[in-house]
Amino acid sequence: MPVAETTVVRVRVALGGTVQGVGFRPFVYRLARELELTGWVCNSSAGLVVEAEGAPARVDRFLERLEAEMPAAAVVLTRETAILAPAGFRNFEIRSSDEEASKIAGVLPDLATCPACLQELNDPSNRRYGYPFTNCTLCGPRYTIIDDIPYDRPRTTMRAFVMCPECQREYTDPADRRFHAQPNACPRCGPRLWVEEPGAGEPIEKAAHIIQTGGIVALKGIGGFQLLVDARQTDAVARLRGRKHREEKPLAVMMPTLEMVRAYCHVSGAEERLLTSRAAPIVLLRPNGGSGIAPNVAGSSPYLGVMLPYSPLHHLLMRECDFPIVATSGNLSDEPIATTNEEARARLGQIADLFVMHDRPIARPCDDSVARVVRGRESVMRRARGYAPLPVYVGRDLPAVLAVGGHLKNTVAIAAGRQVFLSQHVGDLDTPEARHAFERAIDDLCRLYCFRPEVVACDLHPDYASTRWAQSCGLSVVEIQHHQAHAAACAAENGIEGTYLGVSWDGTGYGIDGTVWGGEFFLADGAKFERIAHLRPFRLPGGEAAVREGWRSAASVQWAALGADAVGDRPERSVLLRMLERGINAPWTTSVGRLFDAVASMAGIAQESRFEGQAAMRLERQIGELATDESYSLPDGDWAPLIEAVHQDVTRGEPTARIAARFHNALANWIVSVAGRAGVPQVALSGGVFQNGYLVERATALLEARGFQVYTHQRVPPNDGGIALGQAVIAALRG
Repeated sequence: MPVAETTVVRVRVALGGTVQGVGFRPFVYRLARELELTGWVCNSSAGLVVEAEGAPARVDRFLERLEAEMPAAAVVLTRETAILAPAGFRNFEIRSSDEEASKIAGVLPDLATCPACLQELNDPSNRRYGYPFTNCTLCGPRYTIIDDIPYDRPRTTMRAFVMCPECQREYTDPADRRFHAQPNACPRCGPRLWVEEPGAGEPIEKAAHIIQTGGIVALKGIGGFQLLVDARQTDAVARLRGRKHREEKPLAVMMPTLEMVRAYCHVSGAEERLLTSRAAPIVLLRPNGGSGIAPNVAGSSPYLGVMLPYSPLHHLLMRECDFPIVATSGNLSDEPIATTNEEARARLGQIADLFVMHDRPIARPCDDSVARVVRGRESVMRRARGYAPLPVYVGRDLPAVLAVGGHLKNTVAIAAGRQVFLSQHVGDLDTPEARHAFERAIDDLCRLYCFRPEVVACDLHPDYASTRWAQSCGLSVVEIQHHQAHAAACAAENGIEGTYLGVSWDGTGYGIDGTVWGGEFFLADGAKFERIAHLRPFRLPGGEAAVREGWRSAASVQWAALGADAVGDRPERSVLLRMLERGINAPWTTSVGRLFDAVASMAGIAQESRFEGQAAMRLERQIGELATDESYSLPDGDWAPLIEAVHQDVTRGEPTARIAARFHNALANWIVSVAGRAGVPQVALSGGVFQNGYLVERATALLEARGFQVYTHQRVPPNDGGIALGQAVIAALRG
């Protein structure tokens, strides 16, 4: 992971696996001293944590040698690396383990199939040849099978499977790589696979046949069911969308090999490492223009979400399906992923043409993670399989805080010692099923870590399901403003100390003044936040309807900037104008997300959004490969000149690519302008708007060219999936 070209940088590396008691800390100490780096190393509940600071070239060399020269007995199962703000360490030391953190046993995430197990899977002479539940201490399910700690087989969902003599021998032999591998099993004694169809035959071959002929397969995976369909068949994808009620949101694709991924997408070195990592997430990649993938797979997105097979079952299926397949969550839209066979039959029966099931119970749902490479670094968009429940190390002692997150893309978190443990992605809390999953995630995390919260942190919005739960739980409650939580999350995971400029942009968040915020700048230091700038407010005619129908936001800003004649001739025009003129059912907002909707509507790109951020996604996609510094004017966040210019460009037929680029550039320039006035060198970018790759890259380049230190999310999502971290930190600092 190359680091930025600055005088001094600090890197934090968190390693999970067999990294304690093998001489790892002395090795790190000697290596850091040899390279003249400062910092520290210590054991943590999750494994081992290192912080090293020094010249960029020396830090790069440290990371390379840490990987290449680690102790022979060490087994690194997870590795998370983050570039942090410099701390000014004076020397390098071995710190004692965090006593509070050491009371919590670390739980590893589910890990992708290792090369050794994959070789056995494909070896006809091996007793595990073709066995879909092959695993060892280096790979396989962890988080989704553990019921309690410590992590022993009787406390996992494997307890019902009694090991055969050969598996027992492996399990008890210290020299064997399956020594104390809790999910250890083989065809004689382990879980079995079947299809629910009389006389169906071999499950994987049958599933492959159904997929190849345009059918939909429900497959029970590691953390829940997936729905699979041939990604090349437009009609099959459309059928899946219709049955799942997911009309336009992008779908992920699984491909059998890295070579096939390159045939469809541009893949950088960093993206390749992410695809083949032990987390094995869905990675957002730029399509290379090659044909073959049905156009209704990615939909509005400028990216294609791609993953490689990560379990033996997926490897076996993709060996039969030598083509891209859609692999999406096994649920109806807005519902949690199905985890039990009974649940799948009841909830997916009207979707799937074939069920592939097994009898290994899933202790908790865990969807596929989504990540991308931004600024040359890994950035997680949805934190679940492969990442959860790895902690975020915050570098300061925190009291026992339970943070319950927001309403959309919900995650929950617990703060213990110097670590914050985030749950897997729960999702939007709009349905009773989703709210039940939310409550289960809280109970699960607290029980698993023997955690007793002293205070609950929640969003300021009174109508969020998570807020209502917090207010009724009987514990002391701390309400945290939504956008402050975004900024604090980015600062916490990047180790920012002192004052920084927090840029917090999204679609919707409840403001301190009771209006809808979403285009905020804060001067922040710890739990102190001063709102120093924001987007000029405009009305949302129809309130919540304007979130889905971007033409309403467009009408609002056009009415204010250009007059009533610019609103257009929609059937709702007269009602809309009355709303705007009288302020009836038209709340004020400072949301940059809604400004995206307005511009997308004016440019004829999107009049409404079927899912959160769709219009913004389409607007970014329009830029394509266009490279320009041209920009609209957005003085002090006043969008009126911008709206006038967009109107003029649309009227004279300016290409949408140029309109989209000028708009994005205007936002980036505004960030630079506010940063220049704020007078602090550290800038943190957070909120759902900063899922926009073009905007992040553009703003970062402009800021760094002017000497600012820019921090973006790496291990925690920039969207609402990350605010539980910010809530926990702010609540803890408020004491």
